Amino acid sequence: ILSEHTSTLTRLRTTITDARARANLLSTVRSDIDAYHTHHPNDPGSQEAEYMLDERARIDRSHDVTDSVLSQAYAVNEQFGIQRETLGNVQRRIVGAASQVPGINGLIGRIGAKRRRDGFILGGFVAVCVLVLLWVM
Repeated sequence: ILSEHTSTLTRLRTTITDARARANLLSTVRSDIDAYHTHHPNDPGSQEAEYMLDERARIDRSHDVTDSVLSQAYAVNEQFGIQRETLGNVQRRIVGAASQVPGINGLIGRIGAKRRRDGFILGGFVAVCVLVLLWVM
């Protein structure tokens, strides 16, 4: 558990550092473009640069949303792993408790045999239905 938390902390620190670096870079570029605009207000090149800057901002917002969705997906995947481990532990405990009680293994075996038999019956029924459907067509 400690190694998982350590890796998560490292990943979060890296993400924060990358976000700060990106924000610093964008603020520097924006300040340079703003300084250019103040010196050349009616220049068509400045209008194009402003359009490109706005387009860049839209792309950055799109990337931020994508990063957010991906981080949520990774978090959900991690939670699924934790739930899988929890359910595996519960199953092991139930099997351990069932092995302690006499007669439970026989009952579980009969339930499993009935499920297999029901599966074969259902599979046969579906196969017959498909064959009748093919024969009618």
